[in-house]
Amino acid sequence: MNTPAHLIFGLAAFGRPKAGRITLAALAGGLVPDLSLYLLAGWQLAVMGTDPQVVFGTMYYSALWQGIFRVDNSVPLWAVLAAVGLLWRSPVVVAFAGSGLLHLALDFPLHHDDARAHFWPLTDWVFASPLSYWDPAHFGGVIGPIEVGACVILSLWLWRRFRSRAMRGLIAALAVLEVTPALIFGLMMA
Repeated sequence: MNTPAHLIFGLAAFGRPKAGRITLAALAGGLVPDLSLYLLAGWQLAVMGTDPQVVFGTMYYSALWQGIFRVDNSVPLWAVLAAVGLLWRSPVVVAFAGSGLLHLALDFPLHHDDARAHFWPLTDWVFASPLSYWDPAHFGGVIGPIEVGACVILSLWLWRRFRSRAMRGLIAALAVLEVTPALIFGLMMA
């Protein structure tokens, strides 16, 4: 799934309108599994001037990058963190880890060629799903619009739950970030 979708889903599942730290933790948990990709790709694209085809066609699949992705996309590590949060009775840690686990649960069935080793350090096995949220060769033309539709519905629900201008601005920004690429690609393919 697209990162804005993960933030919307994490916020919907674990955010609390009157608990800013919990809500921030839910947003952070939805972001962290993708954060290394943004940092690595951003550095290569913006600072090093590496061609996007090299970044996403070669570097993404390199042993170094995949090794980093194994850590921040590890279900066992996130599950341990969730267990610690439950043991400590820490709603902030539970929201963070729960949102991270939700991110991984949504990614697992929706990545084919770009799948990650979600069960490291237990195994380096990678599940190449027959479905993809973006790749038309793996039903991306069906899954993508479902993702966008779910995000629009959740964003409307979140808009009603969260009353502050800052949160409503964030919710609107996430919805726009989620919907805009789908609209642009849809118009290009029409």
